[in-house]
Amino acid sequence: MESCESMPGLRGPRLPLVGILLALPFLPLLLLPAAPAPRRASYKPVIVVHGLFDSSYSFRHLLDYINETHPGTEVTVLDLFDGRESLRPLWEQVQGFREAVAPIMAKAPQGVHLICYSQGGLVCRALLSVMDEHNVDSFISLSSPQMGQYGDTDYLKWLFPTSMRSNLYRICYSPWGQEFSICNYWHDPHHDDLYLNASSFLALINGERDHPNATAWRKNFLRVGRMVLVGGPDDGVITPWQSSFFGFYDANETVLEMEEQLVYLRDSFGLKTLLARGAIVRCPMAGIAHTAWHSNHTLYETCIEPWLS
Repeated sequence: MESCESMPGLRGPRLPLVGILLALPFLPLLLLPAAPAPRRASYKPVIVVHGLFDSSYSFRHLLDYINETHPGTEVTVLDLFDGRESLRPLWEQVQGFREAVAPIMAKAPQGVHLICYSQGGLVCRALLSVMDEHNVDSFISLSSPQMGQYGDTDYLKWLFPTSMRSNLYRICYSPWGQEFSICNYWHDPHHDDLYLNASSFLALINGERDHPNATAWRKNFLRVGRMVLVGGPDDGVITPWQSSFFGFYDANETVLEMEEQLVYLRDSFGLKTLLARGAIVRCPMAGIAHTAWHSNHTLYETCIEPWLS
């Protein structure tokens, strides 16, 4: 019988005995299972609030973009006050959206992101003011009239067909007019005294009129991690378009930028403090119409995606 050493096909170089002895101490390391791949931290939940006459369907492209760049992100497009219901008074909408976002925030101790479009940006800013324990990391305001609206738009002509911007204050600054969301942020620079006295929403969240909750609301607003302001000169609806960045007209209809506004200079709701800590990001983009802010992919990559941690 042939030994293995002389059988064809089984001959080969032998491992020297010394090499075997030297390799023995490392044998347990070779038998250990491979280390698991490092686990990527999960992304914070995203809550989306729509604008005037909108619904959740309008944000299908934005939803796709987030899923592509941040897979696994929990995204909730709130389906409240859709269509004509978006004309309901803004405080009523704030209450409804508050009840919807509170459970999402409670389940996300690491915080959430808010993406709020047009009129929805004002709803979200009010949420930041009235919610004592909100945990919003990024508040992304997409073409929202943060300092108010003063312009003839198709929306306005549909709602008030016999009125022009120059005389709409007669309607908006009445108790009846304040029952419409548009009038809650109508800001006529030629009738500032009427605005301050009659505005039941914007003048309050801006801290332009004294009220007992002003100090608490300011403290709540300053809980936000950062505020990202998005807008542009080709919007076609927000008037002036700089309102998206807290700029607005003076009595001569000259636009004063955020840093020139009294709400900033007085720091009435925390705007100046927020800027001082580097927590305001301004992202202006030209060439985007009002209805395209939430579907433009370049804008998403530039102004939204970087802040969805």
